[in-house]
Amino acid sequence: MTLRLRHEVLSLALRDPFRIARTEHGGGHRVTTVIVELEDDRFPGVVGYGEGYPDTFYGETPASMAALWPLLLDAVGEPEPSTAGLEVAGAAMADAIRWNGAAKCALDSALLDLVGKATGRPAWRLLGLSMSIPPTDFTIGLDEPAVVAERARRAAAFPALKIKVGGPADMATLRAVREVYGGPIRVDANTGWRPEVAVALLPELVALGVELIEQPFPARRLDWLADLQQASTLPIVADESCVADEDLDGLVGVVAGVNVKLAKCGGPGPAARMLARARDLGFRTFLGCMEETSVVIAASAAVASLADWVDLDGNLLLAADPFEGLELGRDHRWQLSDRPGLGVFRRRP
Repeated sequence: MTLRLRHEVLSLALRDPFRIARTEHGGGHRVTTVIVELEDDRFPGVVGYGEGYPDTFYGETPASMAALWPLLLDAVGEPEPSTAGLEVAGAAMADAIRWNGAAKCALDSALLDLVGKATGRPAWRLLGLSMSIPPTDFTIGLDEPAVVAERARRAAAFPALKIKVGGPADMATLRAVREVYGGPIRVDANTGWRPEVAVALLPELVALGVELIEQPFPARRLDWLADLQQASTLPIVADESCVADEDLDGLVGVVAGVNVKLAKCGGPGPAARMLARARDLGFRTFLGCMEETSVVIAASAAVASLADWVDLDGNLLLAADPFEGLELGRDHRWQLSDRPGLGVFRRRP
């Protein structure tokens, strides 16, 4: 086997406390992510960086990821260093085992970076996509209304804000945000609402200029999601209900949009295919992230031309991103370039 993989588990502090309705992320103060370095004997001195975010909500841990990589590497074998070779490698991982998106994402993103560096091609071009991508929003976690409003004021230059809800003071929080921010507000309940709560809130959400509602109910309550979408003029976006490509068909006629994340579906290759298929099925597409470093944010940006809405701010939520090379433009679009691979590298001490 020509591929060799090393991994490092990182515990990273967050810039501000970040809680969601189902917080498990180090109590909202720290997150755990896993960085991999991939080498290929055919390309001496070339290192591909990848990342996987192990979310226990989806059944993954750093240990489960490490246990799977030998299986995935064996399935991938000696991939051809090309677009077609990356597609074959992605299909091989999908056939080897279901789910386990973070483990697959780490290897898939590292392969993309490695092949890009070996062939001198940027990730977005290897995927056959465009440099033109939407701007990212900025996400603010659950907290006291005044605290959320202050963070919204600091982030007011972003073209949209995503506000986490599902706590005891949702409307007070959203009203406080609206007082300091005039742009679109996206609300994300992370499964934290019940139908009667959501229906009661709809008129005021519309009046406040909310743009969309993300995952208000538990993942398997597609019936609740369908009823709310029927009652709502705002698009309902499935996140926890939409993990991988195979979830899309069951959401047709249920919600207006789907949130695709590399850590859920298995990396940039699967994400590109899932976003394209979601569009074909008539969904509006949302590209999201976890609290990840610039490695996955760069891999996500490479597929962002397929998204209607972009929420790629995970590295901005970190107190210190261990990688650099990915730049946010004044228009809050991640700047894709012709730099080979993902275009990121470890930050020097």
